[in-house]
Amino acid sequence: MSEVPSAAALPPDPQVLRYLEHVRVEKRLAARTLTLYTLDLEKLAQFAEGVKTPLLLLTSAHIRRFVAQMHSGGRSGRGIALILSGWRGFYTWAGRQGLVAHNPVQDVRAPKAPKPLPKALGVDDAVRLADYENTGADPWLEARDAAMVELLYGCGLRVGELVGLDAVASPQAQREGRGWVDLQAGEAHVFGKGSKRRSVPVGRAAVQALQAWLALRAQPFGASSARLDGALFVGQRGKRLTAQSVWLRLRQRSQLAGLTTPVHPHMLRHSFASHVLQSSSDLRAVQELLGHANITTTQVYTRLDFQHLAKVYDAAHPRAKKKSP
Repeated sequence: MSEVPSAAALPPDPQVLRYLEHVRVEKRLAARTLTLYTLDLEKLAQFAEGVKTPLLLLTSAHIRRFVAQMHSGGRSGRGIALILSGWRGFYTWAGRQGLVAHNPVQDVRAPKAPKPLPKALGVDDAVRLADYENTGADPWLEARDAAMVELLYGCGLRVGELVGLDAVASPQAQREGRGWVDLQAGEAHVFGKGSKRRSVPVGRAAVQALQAWLALRAQPFGASSARLDGALFVGQRGKRLTAQSVWLRLRQRSQLAGLTTPVHPHMLRHSFASHVLQSSSDLRAVQELLGHANITTTQVYTRLDFQHLAKVYDAAHPRAKKKSP
């Protein structure tokens, strides 16, 4: 069994030694975890020494100050959250021992980590993928995959919404939460998150791709078309495609099209939103098209739009970059 690190490596406070012995014996922490607890408490002891306050007399104001120092020093929000978790455990134990009246870390939270921007294709790459035609492929598979790409990029559908589409509208589909495409009206009726239905326009290219697919969809099954599922997109056994199958087919298709980035369905949804916003600047319309319940979810695409503009500025404007002397 691992041992508590030597006292020379620990904060001098004897209560810290007791706590580390407690978690080692009672919680049976792994050696690596125990080392991290030790280092984090050493850091806390250093902070406490800097404000001339014993560990057990630190307040929430002290802890918040320490958090601010770590954050300004470049520590990530996730890293700070892990450190706070260790400190919180120490003061929880100290409270049970009657050593502190309250836990100064209890209501302190780490800074929120910035949400990563969704990955979107550039317009040229997105159009390249949508225009790609694999002339050497099975015509049935080629027509199906081309139609899927057009719907994902042209309508901004989630992959679950795509595989949830039926070939024709029916009362059963509506009861069971499935959507369909009305080619005559040029609309896709989808069943999205939160059991919410929405209708999105289907562009001319997507309509043409769907017509080509529907003309071939039942062909391999011939007289045994009873085996054909009611789904709009089916596999070679006639059953509704799974989301995983769409992921795999799209990844393969993007590589065949010569894109350097493997494409997944949600990337096409992000591309749809980003490209519509760049052209229209109508955030509310993009929210409706994507089916976001809250516009703050859609606002991430304004960051993508600004990022695009910043790249154009840096590349094109003569004053964008200062010349080195």
